[in-house]
Amino acid sequence: GLFAKFLAYKLSDRGKRLVKVGKFFASSQTCSCCGYKNPETKDLSVREWDCPVCGAHHNRDENAAINIKRIALEKQNLIGL
Repeated sequence: GLFAKFLAYKLSDRGKRLVKVGKFFASSQTCSCCGYKNPETKDLSVREWDCPVCGAHHNRDENAAINIKRIALEKQNLIGL
């Protein structure tokens, strides 16, 4: 919690805002193209996977980053920034 407070403080100094994403959001398991949640990717050793619904190929970390960015932007739009 302290790190988040410090980060929020530093961001506000620069005219930015910290947007938090829930820690239980399955960012690496959710297809960033179609939204399908793939239960087979719960195993952390699975580094790349193909979505069985839309066929998109995903790198686990890149896919998670895309999903987290999307959630943050959606939250930002709800706030009206």
